[in-house]
Amino acid sequence: MDRWRRITAQQRTLPDDEVPVVLAREGSHGPVVHAMNAEAAQRDVLVGARVVDVQAIHPDLHVEQADTAGDTALLDRLALWARRWCPWTVRDGLDGIALDVSGAAHLFGGEAQMLRDIGTRFKMQGLSTRLAIAPTRGAAQMLARFGGGGVICEAEDVEVALAPLPVAALRIEEDTVRLLQRLGLKTVGRLMEVPRVALMRRFDRLAAEVNPLVLLDRALGRAGDPLNAPEDAQRWMARVRLAEPVIDPVPHLEGLAADLCRQMAKAELGARRLRLTIYRVDGEWRSRDVALASASRDVAHLVRLMGGKLEGIDPGFGFDLLTLEALRVEPLALHQDPLDGRRDAGRDVAALLDRLTAKLGPEKVTWSAWVQSHKPERMEQRVPALVADGQDAPVLLRERPLRLLEPPEEIAVLYAVPEGPPARFRWRRVSYLTTRHEGPERIAPEWWRDRPGTRLRDYYKVEVRDGRRFWLFRQGILGDGRGGDPGWFVQGVFA
Repeated sequence: MDRWRRITAQQRTLPDDEVPVVLAREGSHGPVVHAMNAEAAQRDVLVGARVVDVQAIHPDLHVEQADTAGDTALLDRLALWARRWCPWTVRDGLDGIALDVSGAAHLFGGEAQMLRDIGTRFKMQGLSTRLAIAPTRGAAQMLARFGGGGVICEAEDVEVALAPLPVAALRIEEDTVRLLQRLGLKTVGRLMEVPRVALMRRFDRLAAEVNPLVLLDRALGRAGDPLNAPEDAQRWMARVRLAEPVIDPVPHLEGLAADLCRQMAKAELGARRLRLTIYRVDGEWRSRDVALASASRDVAHLVRLMGGKLEGIDPGFGFDLLTLEALRVEPLALHQDPLDGRRDAGRDVAALLDRLTAKLGPEKVTWSAWVQSHKPERMEQRVPALVADGQDAPVLLRERPLRLLEPPEEIAVLYAVPEGPPARFRWRRVSYLTTRHEGPERIAPEWWRDRPGTRLRDYYKVEVRDGRRFWLFRQGILGDGRGGDPGWFVQGVFA
């Protein structure tokens, strides 16, 4: 919710604090509540509730679409940023971060001072927190989300601290929560009191990640729950610090590129996207990005590309730090030039695309790429050459002509076989007699793009008397209620 509020405030006026606001995501039976503001929480709106049910109770509810992918990416970045407090951090579900602070709290003056520092630094970024420290990961999760936050629980107090919490604090599935509540086990303390043998027969088939008994043992420290923190992302960066501020970064580009290429060569990687950043003496910074058509660690080529992007960069009163970072890398094995002196045509084309894009801009250098679409004339579009490699090609299960006509050209049908292709037709003032055909292949309209009333198409591959093959389609069928008689068109010509 904090992230949505910050982004929305930059684009439009936020709803008043008295208005209940929820962020919705898709559920199995329609949109459900993903997050809410303070006003909605005061009205007992629950996460996971159906939006239509909440709107029936609160007609003034303001609903926005949640960006779950963006939230996850932000949490991943924050989990790495949180390593300023300890070396082992990991994203915890969709709304939290877990930190293993064993042996690190004394560096900040104790656990209380560490919690205060964490809360302050998150607040400086506009993010609210609910913090807890406990001997186990599960106990800390439960106390942070259901214990009010700001809790520091000692090892001997874990059972007492967890006892009043609801069983939903174990982060189990809703069906399991309802089953435990029907059994009268509404709190964690009540669950602790029940003999384990009776409950194990009910939950022995559940996976460990959703089994309430396993999760309770982990929270109480009776079972292991290690924190598998991912490694820090490798950053490929070269930097140069200057004794005095300078205005022109060009003389330092070659040294930066050479240093960066040496780092990537050891890992047999090449750069696909670069960022040059200058840090001015007044505290400001400026950056320029460059994309490459193929992975490269050619120093001269990188210097030439970066040099062409520095026009218009404002150095201010000078800068004393430059960095060159490879934002995206790809495997690039070490290779030796051919002994006969021949050049690699593919590398030359990639270098040409890099230079043209750097000089003219990415929107000026384009090529064709496949896109997913039912209609043949929409399956190809122009995209920037340096990002076209990310396009997914459609799966073509049938033969398609090499030459497509855009737009399709209408033909005059002289005689048509019922429920089949034209037996004789006229196209471009020439009459053709059909000798063989294959089809039909029905292609329905794209309801999310086409206007209401768009007619379907039945495609046929036909071969005429002189051996030429055409790709024809009938637009619409009789009695479909979407127009008059169907029309016939030629879409393409086979080789």
